[in-house]
Formats: sequence, C-alpha cells, structure tokens
Amino acid sequence: MRWALLLLMLLAAPLRAEEVVLGLSRDQVAISTNFDGSEIILYGAIKREEPIPAADPLHVIVTVSGPLAPVTVRRKERRFGIWVNVDAVDVDAAPSFYAIATSGPWNEAISDTEDLRHRISIPRAIRSVGAPMSVAEPQAFSDAVIRIRKENGLYQLDEGGVELRQSTLFSTEIDMPANLTEGDYAIRIFLTRGGEVLSTYETSIDVSKVGLERWLFELSREQPLIYGLMSLAIAIAAGWGASAAFRLVRSG
Repeated sequence: MRWALLLLMLLAAPLRAEEVVLGLSRDQVAISTNFDGSEIILYGAIKREEPIPAADPLHVIVTVSGPLAPVTVRRKERRFGIWVNVDAVDVDAAPSFYAIATSGPWNEAISDTEDLRHRISIPRAIRSVGAPMSVAEPQAFSDAVIRIRKENGLYQLDEGGVELRQSTLFSTEIDMPANLTEGDYAIRIFLTRGGEVLSTYETSIDVSKVGLERWLFELSREQPLIYGLMSLAIAIAAGWGASAAFRLVRSG
C-alpha cells in the first residue's frame, strides 16, 4: 500500500529533474516514562523526466539531525597523582543526535567537495569556529564529542542502510535511542550520482515528552523549588522504605 501511494504521487506530479517524493512512518516521537527508544521508517520514490542514466548509479543519503547545542569539552591530565582539567574547548554547535544512512559505500555516494558544501558527514555536521591558541590538537576535542556520542548510540553511520530498488523506490529505518533530546529533528534526503548532489529534500519530525514525563519536566523548569522538595521527599521515603524492608527481612 505504501509503495502504491508513492507511485500514484509520481504519476500525478509534474515531470522535472530527478526529485524525491518522501513518506514517514510517523511525524512525531513521544517520550514517556517508559520510553526505551523508537524507530522511524522513511520511504520514498524518485521522479524524473528522462530515462535513468546508464553511466553512474544513483545513490540516496538520508540524515536525521537533532537540535544543535554548544558543548564544552575538557581534557584532563594526571598531575601530582590526581586528574585535573588542563584544557577546554567550546564546540559552537553539535547535534544532540545525528544519523546517516546511505544506499552504498560512503566514498561512492558523495564526494568530499559536496560533503563540505552540504555538511553531511558527522564531523562536518559539528560546528567549531576555533580554539584558544594555547590548546594543542583542537580537532581532538570535536573527535571526543563524536566518539562519546557514537558509544551512546547518538551518532550513527549506516553505509548500505538505504534500500534502493531499480533506482526509483527507496526506504530506510533510523533507530532513535532512549536518551533523546526534545525538539525538531531535521531530515534531509540527498540524491547523488558520481558523488555529485542532484537534488535535496528536507522535512522534520517533532520529539517531545508526554504524560508524567512532560509534567515533571515542566515542573522542574517552572517550579524548581517544588520539584526539588518533591524529589527530596521521594528520596527520603524510598530510603525509609528500603530500611524498613531490610529490618523486616532480618527479623524474619
């Protein structure tokens, strides 16, 4: 049914240069108290006015980017037996989440020049204007952000993760981890041939907290004193309950 709708859209659309017709399995991700991650399915088709060129294969690149935010990265060294901060670099803007899926090997899908122009790859999605002259190897700080967020599942590169059928229909699945940041998540689709970008398409999905998670979040922002007192009361009650249960077990 999904592919039939896309084909109908292709037939109804006016013929122009190769372009994307895109669909989403959902346009919103709800973060609740039991949220443990989600999955977004993107599917689309390519409309064109000429036969498919036989020379270079078509590639599709999909990126999903979370809200941008500055990050301060610190480097520690062992001095006199203790670890201390010796350098700090402010990364101007790093996406809280960034996933890339391609229909083939990265080096075949996009050239370095086009990657630089459109800021597609993970390192180029991070903006860092500069570091203090006293800091050695400033690039290592941006690399640290990438390494840590890859380990947490927040930065992903899935080469071959886009299924492309007869250079016309494509689909991919993006795994969204549990530790997502609220906000608009930008989705970009790139059609490339011979490493050159032929067409782009952009849309977004909304990621937001709902239910008890939303209430607690808003309480912590709007009434921090009440939120703090409530958290303290819950902690005291939990401690008292655990102590009572331990005494009951020992007496039994």
